Amino acid sequence: MEEALHRDVFATNSGNLIFSDAAHKILETPGTEVVSNGIATDAAAAARINEEYDAFVVPLANAFRPSFESGLKRLTRLITRLRIPVVVLGVGAQTGVSYNPARLQRIEPTVREFVSAVLDRSASIGVRGEFTEQYLLDMGFRDVEVIGCPSLFMHGGQLDVHKRAVALTPESRIAINGSHSAVRSQGLDRVIADAHARYPHLRFVGQNLSDARQLHWRDLSDANAEVTAMPTHPDHPMYREDKVRVYIDPVTWIDDLRSFDFSFGSRIHGNIAALLAGTPATVLCGDSRTLELCRYFEIPHQRLDKVAKNPAAADPARLYEQADFGGLVGGHRERFERFTAFLDKNGLENTFSHGDGGAAYEERMRSLTFPAGIRPWNETDLASLTSRFGWLHSRITELSVDNAQLKRELARTRAGAKATAKAATVVPATSVYRRARRAVGRPIRRALRSAQQ
Repeated sequence: MEEALHRDVFATNSGNLIFSDAAHKILETPGTEVVSNGIATDAAAAARINEEYDAFVVPLANAFRPSFESGLKRLTRLITRLRIPVVVLGVGAQTGVSYNPARLQRIEPTVREFVSAVLDRSASIGVRGEFTEQYLLDMGFRDVEVIGCPSLFMHGGQLDVHKRAVALTPESRIAINGSHSAVRSQGLDRVIADAHARYPHLRFVGQNLSDARQLHWRDLSDANAEVTAMPTHPDHPMYREDKVRVYIDPVTWIDDLRSFDFSFGSRIHGNIAALLAGTPATVLCGDSRTLELCRYFEIPHQRLDKVAKNPAAADPARLYEQADFGGLVGGHRERFERFTAFLDKNGLENTFSHGDGGAAYEERMRSLTFPAGIRPWNETDLASLTSRFGWLHSRITELSVDNAQLKRELARTRAGAKATAKAATVVPATSVYRRARRAVGRPIRRALRSAQQ
């Protein structure tokens, strides 16, 4: 657990693992080996990728947003060096629920360069929904296909979601999720507080790395710690009542949600995890990235800005009653076939059409042991302290070894610099060095001083 948090295995948001795991499973067939290159983008790896692989597949989420521009540029630099096909699965643009693209104008050159690089290496680019499709069409791109997100195709063309209870009661098990921005400025804090007061078995599921570190370490160093209305904050009553979790793998996340009656909140993949578990869910949409996916997949949803103003409208029992899963389930097969047709067009096989339907993948997952969901650190017993301090002690040992190595390297570098400087002071007066010094004078002396330092 500690190592997973230290290495940030889910790229700051565990929702990333839902669609990346799904893509891995879907693309794994008897004739295909799927290898993850991790969460970092290294343009220097292009030559090796060209040499060793037949295609470069990029599962993305809301990559077209100002805060991800530098990441998108790095990805573009890598793609422009690739000679193999590049296939993008479900990229999305992010703005408000009004679908106004004005805030994206600044990053348009970066988006244009990325999409052009991808389309130079693929038949089409897959986008999450209607807003992103229109955004790219307005730029002049034509080979754009709405395919949703790979996450909901984790089980192929089958999606079994139905209401197991006639209605929710105070005894119902309910999961709620949400981002810091939704809690801080979109009214989700009131929704959480009201549900917490009404439903004793409510559980909040966080997704951020900062959430996980607050639960496991009570670490409040991240800026997100300023949002004390977030249930993952140690000052929140749900934290003290052990009603909060963060999962670092989809297997345990989805497994736990199978025992719940309902899930709701502003996190799209938090609710997709519930749907994959067969648990009914409603998304409270606070931006275009969640809204366009809900519209495409026909996931029950409400606009967060509207329900947050009226506590009764955000009551889980009312949301559950209003939720209709007919379109989600009934249209799933058609959407799945559209997704696999996109893969076919771009030269990619899928396990449901060309393999075992993911059986080997699921068997391999079930053979592994995954950490349980991270719980709030409310214990003071020896066992809870031992695991944490044991890991910290091992890190101190590792850092001490690294520090000693760095000191040796620094000493060698300094010795080399001194030797170079000493040699420079004893060259004959008739040398090239002397003639250069007379010619340029002060710049050379400055360079020597820099070398000595």
